[in-house]
Amino acid sequence: MPVKKSRTPAKKSRRYGKAASTKVEATMKERKRGTLRSGSSGKKVTSRKQAVAIGLSQARRSGAKVPKKRKSA
Repeated sequence: MPVKKSRTPAKKSRRYGKAASTKVEATMKERKRGTLRSGSSGKKVTSRKQAVAIGLSQARRSGAKVPKKRKSA
């Protein structure tokens, strides 16, 4: 009699690591407090998207598991 194989799908790996989400969370809190500044100009960051981008960039620099940057059009 043949042995039945389980039908559970293979686990997918996470796209972003835990360290990356922690970095983004920290930058979002910084933005809420009004202390997050952009790189070269030093202007205050108010955009959520920009805050997330800064957090992911910092995570990349620290070696966290983050996908490569998308190329702009």
